Amino acid sequence: MQLSLLENTDFGSCAENRVKELHLLLEHHNQCYYQRDSPEITDAEYDELFRELTSLERQYPGLATADSPTQRVGVALVGRFSSVTHGLPMLSLENAFNDDEIRAKLDVRVKKELGLSDDSAVSYMCEPKMDGLAVELIYEQGTLTVASTRGDGITGEDVTQNIRTLRGLPLRLSGDGVPALLEVRGEVFLSLEAFQKINRDREDNGDPPFANPRNAAAGSLRQLDSRITARRPLSMFCYAPGRVEGFQFSSQDEFLTSAAAWGLPVNPLTRLVNHIDGAVAYYHEMQELRETLPYEIDGTVIKVDSFSLQSELGEKSRSPLWAIACKFPPRQAETLLEDVILSVGRTGVITPVAKLRAVEISGVTVSRATLHNWDELTVKDIRIGDTVVVERAGDVIPAVVRVIAERRNGSERAVPPPLHCPDCGSVVVRIADEVALRCMGISCPPQIRESLRHFASRGAMDIEGLGEKVVEQLLSLGLVRTIADLYALNKADFMRFERMGDKLASNLLTALEGSKKCTLDRFIFALGIRHVGERTAKSLAQAFGSLENLEIATMEELTSVRDIGATVAQSIITFFMNPDNRMVISQMRTLGVLPAAVAKTVGGRLNGKNFVFTGTLTRFSRDYARKLVEDLGGNVVGSVSRKTDYVVSGGDAGGKLIKARDLGVTIFGEEEFLELLKEP
Repeated sequence: MQLSLLENTDFGSCAENRVKELHLLLEHHNQCYYQRDSPEITDAEYDELFRELTSLERQYPGLATADSPTQRVGVALVGRFSSVTHGLPMLSLENAFNDDEIRAKLDVRVKKELGLSDDSAVSYMCEPKMDGLAVELIYEQGTLTVASTRGDGITGEDVTQNIRTLRGLPLRLSGDGVPALLEVRGEVFLSLEAFQKINRDREDNGDPPFANPRNAAAGSLRQLDSRITARRPLSMFCYAPGRVEGFQFSSQDEFLTSAAAWGLPVNPLTRLVNHIDGAVAYYHEMQELRETLPYEIDGTVIKVDSFSLQSELGEKSRSPLWAIACKFPPRQAETLLEDVILSVGRTGVITPVAKLRAVEISGVTVSRATLHNWDELTVKDIRIGDTVVVERAGDVIPAVVRVIAERRNGSERAVPPPLHCPDCGSVVVRIADEVALRCMGISCPPQIRESLRHFASRGAMDIEGLGEKVVEQLLSLGLVRTIADLYALNKADFMRFERMGDKLASNLLTALEGSKKCTLDRFIFALGIRHVGERTAKSLAQAFGSLENLEIATMEELTSVRDIGATVAQSIITFFMNPDNRMVISQMRTLGVLPAAVAKTVGGRLNGKNFVFTGTLTRFSRDYARKLVEDLGGNVVGSVSRKTDYVVSGGDAGGKLIKARDLGVTIFGEEEFLELLKEP
């Protein structure tokens, strides 16, 4: 595949033409990937094009436009959302829950209002009812200018910056006949795969999981910081027009066809039928298909296809007479909670899981359901022996929704939080301000895979070759049960691997041997102590000088170290109080792992000076800049305060730069920063 859509055109060195070409290329490949599921280039090739466009826009700021693909990345805090008044009200739909209601509330009513006979046929457009968040987009001269939530139907919230981050949504419409003004309504949603990943990450971080994909989508779209939205893979399907100028649609079918031709995402499962029987059949078909879809739907929507008939039918109160939402039955069931078992995740989070008397929900037999955490257990007053309502929502692990308290007979038992990890016996802790209970054992079996991966990573022990595939084989062969076991491996152990050669085995052993002489800060980071990142590990190494000193550090000593508060200090103390963790560290010492302390630069030219870096840096990376500052005795901190001496600002700097100006902090550009470092 050629990486150019514009063949035989001499752009020379003209940046403006190249930027236009990159716009077309990136939007084309976005459509291939997100709308057609048929990518034409690799992710690496896409990233290369994106980086080129970003570089050109930095070099020539006047070429950066509102419809540029780079606008999807997300920007800093925007403050509270401003309000947007919809040009036409965004109405809600009346609900139907079975075949008879579909016919009576739509077809019978439509024919009555239009004066048609009972045996007349009306064409209907049938669409899946997405379980997401309704929004309105405004395209002016083909360019996305405003996006807002439904709100109360009259006024919504301005979420333009967040909507721009949706990769599958065009910032500029393409094709023939694009209206001068197009207001288009649609539903923003999360795929089930994305929803599950977000919840796993939240639970690993000790945050409460989202209840369902809709809540997750709404929470993601309404982030004040659109950079957070950009990290969550939201999708959208467009389903109706609002105001339109410069084009006239005759039907819902024509709107959907035109929208797709202009690059807007449209659900491929929509269907035009010529009789209400076809609409009812579609409702049942979607109900059967529901469990196989990659996203959540909670029904179907049936609309009179003709826009002239829609206009003639009009609306009542806050819902149209020409459309109806056909809701699926709830996916819930009652059953007995027989026991509560404990599940330990890869980061040590302990989750209570309900063992249920098997029950069928939507054709699936359910015998397990998540209880999320002990706060949830307490709030819902869930006890072993309770009759509970279980819901299968989002095609993920079913959840216990509520207890049927009136069924209790007095034999039910409360579920106390565990004191020890069910897998390794380590003491369970709950760190301040966290919901989750955690096992802090470094060798806990469910955590060992993640512990090994982190231990060998580049920022930690940097053991070259010890990637995920090697870790998997070490664990499957039973060669490693703790990170200390890595240093007891020999060539014969590695030769047991599939497709392992003599040279590769020797290289792995050499890498392991070389890592024994790591610096103290890398070793501290490699241990995977909760809340201790690379920067904190460096501060600890400089403050305590040896691992032995850190192991016996008190709360007072720890909190006296720069950037370490009570939560981080408690996490460090808890880690070293664990006897299993101390044993693993002792074994590594015995096997020759002897980290050397990092000597702090004393009396350097920047000694005691605090730097903050903000915005996009182009001359150097932040890691490199931090090293330059710290080598001269300075400190790099994350936020601006009265203790900040210098702020180094790159492109697209936001709140930190504003705060620095307000406080009168010295602000440098990248060139000025480099000049400062050159001074004698």
